[in-house]
Amino acid sequence: MAEAPNANDELYPIAVLIDELKVSWPDTCSCHDDVLLRLNAIHRLSTIALALGAERTRDELIPFLDESVEDEDEVLVALSEELGNFIEYVGGPSWGHVLLSPLENLAAIEEPVVRDKAVESLNKICEELSPQQVEEFFIPLTIRLAKADWFTSKVSGCGLFTAPYKKVSPPVQEQLRQQFGLLVHDETPMVRRQAASNLAKFVKEMPAAIVIDEMIPLFQHLVQDDQDSVRLLTVEILIAVAEGVPKEQQASHGVLLTSLRNLIEDKSWRVRYMIADRFEKIAKAVDEEVVSRDLVPAFVKLLKDNEAEVRTAIAGQIPGFCGLIDRQTLLNDIMSSVEDLVSDTSQHVRAALGTQISGLAPILGKQETIDHLLPMFLQMLKDEFPEVRLHIISKLELLTNLTTVIGIDPLSVSLLPAIVNLAEDKQWRVRLAIIEYIPLLASQLGVKFFDEKLSNLCMGWLGDTVFSIREAATHNLKKLTEVFGVEWASEAIIPKVMTMGNHPNYLYRMTTCFAISTLASVVSIDVIAKSILPMLDKMTEDDIPNIRFNVAKTYSVLINALQRLPEQGTLYTLEQQGTQAAQTTPSPRGQELIQQRIVPNLTKLQKDDDVDVRFYATQAVAEARIHIYSILLYPYSSHGIISSSSSSSSSRPPKAQRRNRLPLDPPKRKGRIVDPAHDAQLAVGVVLEPRPQLGLGPVAARDEEDAAAGAEQLEEASAVGLAGVCGWSRVCACGFGGGEADGVKGALVEDDVEEV
Repeated sequence: MAEAPNANDELYPIAVLIDELKVSWPDTCSCHDDVLLRLNAIHRLSTIALALGAERTRDELIPFLDESVEDEDEVLVALSEELGNFIEYVGGPSWGHVLLSPLENLAAIEEPVVRDKAVESLNKICEELSPQQVEEFFIPLTIRLAKADWFTSKVSGCGLFTAPYKKVSPPVQEQLRQQFGLLVHDETPMVRRQAASNLAKFVKEMPAAIVIDEMIPLFQHLVQDDQDSVRLLTVEILIAVAEGVPKEQQASHGVLLTSLRNLIEDKSWRVRYMIADRFEKIAKAVDEEVVSRDLVPAFVKLLKDNEAEVRTAIAGQIPGFCGLIDRQTLLNDIMSSVEDLVSDTSQHVRAALGTQISGLAPILGKQETIDHLLPMFLQMLKDEFPEVRLHIISKLELLTNLTTVIGIDPLSVSLLPAIVNLAEDKQWRVRLAIIEYIPLLASQLGVKFFDEKLSNLCMGWLGDTVFSIREAATHNLKKLTEVFGVEWASEAIIPKVMTMGNHPNYLYRMTTCFAISTLASVVSIDVIAKSILPMLDKMTEDDIPNIRFNVAKTYSVLINALQRLPEQGTLYTLEQQGTQAAQTTPSPRGQELIQQRIVPNLTKLQKDDDVDVRFYATQAVAEARIHIYSILLYPYSSHGIISSSSSSSSSRPPKAQRRNRLPLDPPKRKGRIVDPAHDAQLAVGVVLEPRPQLGLGPVAARDEEDAAAGAEQLEEASAVGLAGVCGWSRVCACGFGGGEADGVKGALVEDDVEEV
């Protein structure tokens, strides 16, 4: 840690960082107690290490850090994490062992978060060490921590046995197993708990013979522990041991099955909960005889457990476990207990059942599904608690499973009426789930059934009092259009949506705007021209300002759609075509609709009395120009875009020449509109000048003459004000009809101009 060099020295900034790191530790200077300052110093360790080089980092920085482990927990966590990624800064994996000492100290800290991060970093470093380094440096560290007097070190040591196990020789492996056995028998519950937590991972590194001879006795000892916090962790060990021992040998190890039965019948509900929550994994790990003889009765017993938490956990295992047993066993032994859960006293149990019960349909078959599952569905859809109803309908694969098994008719006769009733549920989240379920239901039932039974329901949601429902209803219409096609939408949906635009309640009229914006990608240019634009024409005159500025927003969406729409089809069909869509030419009719039907209304809205309406109308115009057109700059002079070198009025060609050249000059550059750009906000040297014209069409000669008679020009002209140009044009090239358009925000900035 060298003395600070001269300020001109290139290493001076690094020296400053090192000094800041020094004074950041509380035992060095008590006045620097800002945790953020010390955290920043830790996060710059890599910068310091790069500047020092690998050798000085090993010899100076790491020893300094090794002595500086007294600090706030947040700082020590950050230090532990940094050291885990520090191998490249100390010279590579061959020098990785020098990082073990500070991490060993951090692994003995009292705060669990610091210890956990230190153990994580130690294991990460161990993965990059050579077997020789592991045996020489890492194993002694692990043994020291495991044999320490204080439980915090032992707890950390429990997590350091798995990573080095495969890298060391058999004698060292045996030493590790023996030391881990001592931790399993430790007198401190905290140590035994951590040993149980890590034993499952440790077992997976061993062959079956060692698991049977050495690990099963450790598992048996932990299963009999007097602390339920230890016993509940043995469920994962049971699964790991069962997966490690071949299934044909499991029956000969009675201790394993006895321990399983003891856990299933444990007096602590937390242990039974862990068994219930992992029941499917346990069943997959043991052989079929154990499943039929032991696990089926245990499953039924857990379904009837006294604790609601246990019943909730086992309800989540129903389809997975039932898929492992034969259908007759399910019907005879389990199904009656599952049916009892429908009327369980705990709403959480019923809700958990609702999310899983549909998985039984493929297992049971058609007739049993109709006899057993369908009544359960109907009863749960009428449950008094909304969460239960929500869970039973939010499982989207429910419909697919049922229709595949029982067909459409039983579904439409029995289940559909209950679902329709939920469409008006008092809980809006239930209504929302039903809305999201409708497109899938419609695709199964077909157009005719939907029009007869569900069409009015979908339209009714558009007038819901909750905004989230109205918003979801508009997206629902879009999905339905994707399912049934544009022709169906133009006949069944669009007319009803347009009728809402005349509704006396402004929420309905507002929803019309939202629906049009959402449907823009799934309707054709004919639908827009014949149905949508006439309604928006009326809505621009609405008395409510919120309606008018939402009309402006809707116009922006439509312009974007019309600019890309082909003569036939929709944007959705273009997306479905993929690469073929790039070869589709947008319809000229779309540009015509923009110029003749939309732009005049936007111009009118820009003069609205309400400031918000003017703002959104102006924003729609500006955004539309950005997205629709490549805004081309047609220069009046023959030298291209006006710049500081060509901005004086003396550089102009004669008026007659300009009049003749203007419509024919090819575009030299294109630019983008920057919003806002009020002339009062423009920088010094920027001028609103008429010589450049935003050309989207020919400009009449008299307009060019009017522009030439404009304001005096400044020498440093670097921007063209869109408002100024539009104000000087009677038939503006920007697409605005007659009159001034001095409400337009935006400027074409030379810095943002690129060559075409």
